[in-house]
Order: sequence, then structure tokens, then C-alpha cells
Amino acid sequence: MSIRAKLAWTFILLLIFGITAISSYSILFIRNYLISDGEQQIINDTEWLAVTIQNLRVDEDFETNLNEAARTSGYRLAIYDEDGSLFADVPYHQELQAVETIDAAIASLVRNTEGSLLLSDPSGERLTSYVSLSSIHNPARYLQVSISKEQIYEPIKTIRWIIYTGMFISIALVLIVSISFSRYISKPILQLEAAAREIAGGNTSKSLNLDRKDEFGTLAQSLNRMAEKLRADNLELKKLNQKQTRFFADITHEIRNPLHTIAGSIEMLQLGKLDEDQQKKYLLTAERQTHRISRLFKDLVTLQRYDSDDQFIQKTRFDINQAIQMIAELYESEAAEKGLKLMADNESFEVVADPDKIEQVLENLVSNAIKFTNNGTIRMGARQHEGRILVEVEDTGIGISEEHLERLFDRFYRTDKARSRDKGGTGLGLSVVKSILNAHDSEIQVESNPGKGTRFWFTLSKPG
Repeated sequence: MSIRAKLAWTFILLLIFGITAISSYSILFIRNYLISDGEQQIINDTEWLAVTIQNLRVDEDFETNLNEAARTSGYRLAIYDEDGSLFADVPYHQELQAVETIDAAIASLVRNTEGSLLLSDPSGERLTSYVSLSSIHNPARYLQVSISKEQIYEPIKTIRWIIYTGMFISIALVLIVSISFSRYISKPILQLEAAAREIAGGNTSKSLNLDRKDEFGTLAQSLNRMAEKLRADNLELKKLNQKQTRFFADITHEIRNPLHTIAGSIEMLQLGKLDEDQQKKYLLTAERQTHRISRLFKDLVTLQRYDSDDQFIQKTRFDINQAIQMIAELYESEAAEKGLKLMADNESFEVVADPDKIEQVLENLVSNAIKFTNNGTIRMGARQHEGRILVEVEDTGIGISEEHLERLFDRFYRTDKARSRDKGGTGLGLSVVKSILNAHDSEIQVESNPGKGTRFWFTLSKPG
């Protein structure tokens, strides 16, 4: 059964039950009210009938006057004499004839009661009251006044008809309102269910336009936000998948090239017809390619740790100038071989960072600067900048075109792939730099002019 049908039947049954219960209670309440009012009324009427009958004279008009009193009051009257014998009975109905003699116990009770005595049997069909008479004009001593309960309940027939008519009209209205209301309630639920099913099926472009200010409107907005988030996540996953595919393709390519070079060098050495210089040449080529593969895997391990290891960096307090001087000494001879001047500022600044990782950053930046600088200088230094310590590496090399700057730190991205591989690069150096600095809540910045040089810089926290 659909939710719309469940809601409709729930409202219908609840409202029909409520209307029926109220109608039944109303009829019962009216019956009790009418019988109670009838009891009070017969007591009052018995007293004035007693006065009327006491004043009646026994003559040719006695029966006429007695019948008139019964007709006017609407009661059945029975009059008994001193001995309790029936004296008169009006109006006359053979099936409702009064008893010939009043019960002695009732007669005694009536005589000892001031005013009227009501005898009401809940299971009986009539209300009956008695009163004692003291007439000097006729022999009447006891008056019995009675009326059928059906006569008292007569108005209920009309009231019941009115209630039942109203009840059936109400039930009809309830049916219409319940069906309409269930549709109103279930429509947004069905729309939400359909939208959720489509989104679960992969249709994240699905959106709901429910112009409602209630919980359904809030739920629709939440569902739209969820769909938007899923769309964004799907796009991100597609981008990550594309990057991953490209990443593995690049790794394969990066490893295959040096392996081919090593294999070629080994084949040449196996020929055994090479002189000593040629042998050294092929051995040196194989060694360089081996170091290149080693650096590649080292960089991959660094990137993998950045992606998955919460303890990727271990911060401590140290002098950044010591790291700068160490890298300068390490690459001084390599720079000198190319005729480059490697300069390092000598001003000391304490920073809070991982010294090994920062040295790796400086090493990558300086080695890149040496590779892509043909003449001139390379400078390293540190200075204070806006409450932090700014570290920079600047060269006078070939520079980087503007179109390459945006993707410069992507993994395996090269501005000139052929030249970069010739220089022994892995394509991961700047990605490693970015990852390390991101872990330090810092960013690597770059500015470059083609043909004039490039400047990289980043900032580190000072001790608090």
C-alpha cells in the first residue's frame, strides 16, 4: 500500500471513529438529560394536577374535566379512593388499564411523603409519580401520574436524524479532505523519494524545486546540497582518476627510459671491444640512470608519506642559516663546474620546522637552479617578513614562461620534458617541495622572467 493510501485511510478511520464516538456520546447524553428533565417535570406537573383534581366536583362534568386535564398535561391519570380502589382512569386505553387497587406499601409511602413521590424503574417503560389528595369535593385520595418513556424520548428521533445526517456529511467531507490532505502530504515525499532514487542511481544533476517553508522544503534543500556535494565529489574523483592514470603512466615512462639506457649500456659493455674511455662512459651512464631511479623512488616515498602519514614532519627549533650554509657547501662544486657563483646570506634566524624536510626543499630548489642556469649567480637567503621568516632561492637562469607557472608543481610536469630528462630530473622535485611546505602550513611561491631568471620563496614560523 502506498504512503498516500496509508495516510488517507489513517485520517479517514481516525476521523470516522472520532465523529461516531462523539455522535454516540451526544445521543446518550441527550437521553439522560431528557429522562432527568422528564422526572423533574412529572414531579412538578403531578403537584398542579393534584390541585386541579382536588377541586373537581363529582357531577356530570367530572369525567370531561378529568379527561381535559389528562389531555392538557399529556399524562395518564389514575385516581384512587380512601380504600386504595381505582376511582377513575383517564385517558382510557384497554392495554394500559390501571390496577384496580393501589399497593398498600405504595399508599403508605405516599401518605408519609410531603409532595410528590417518583417511582422510576430504569428498566421500566414508564415514569410514574404519586401524590396524596385531600379533596372535600370528591372521594379522590391518591393520584397516580404516568407517562411512557418513549414519549419523553420522542425528541431524540429528530435529534438523532440531525446528528446522523451531520455525521454522514462530515464523513463525506472527511473523505474528501483526507484524500486531498494525503495527496498534499505525500506529494513532496514521493518527489523526495524519486529524487533520492535518481541520485542514488548516479544522476547527481537531479535537483528539487519545492517551494515550501516546512520540513519538506528543508529536506529538499538538504537533498539538493547532497546532490551538489556528490557532483563536486564526482568531478573531483574524475580529476583524481585522471591524475592517477597520468601519474602511473608517467612513472612507467620515467622508469622505462633509464632502464632502457642502463640495458643499452650493459649490452655495449658486453661486446668486449670497447676501449677504457668508452667503458667508463657507459658505466658512468648506467650509474647516473641508477641514481636517477633511486631519486625517483625517494621522491615517490616522500609524496606517499605526505598523502598518508600524519607524522610526516617533526617540527623543532633550529637556525635556518645552518641549513642554507650546508646546502651551499653541498652544491658549491657542482655550481663551480658550470661556472656559476653560488651565494648564501649569512644572517641567522630561528624557525620552527622539520630541519631534514626543509633541507630537502632547499636541495631541490638549488639543484633545479643549477640545472637551468647557464651563467650568472644563484643566491640563497632568509629574512624577516610579516612576522615570519622568508626563505628564498633566486637564480639568473633561463626562466619559466607564464603558461607553465600554474602547473609547475604538478607531479611529473615539465616545462621542457626532453631537456629536463637530459638533465636527470625526475619531474617530482617541485611536487615534493610543495608537499613538504603544505605540511608546514606554508606555500611555495614563484616569480620568473624568461631569459632573466627565477625566484622561489616560502615562509616559516618563528618560535613563539
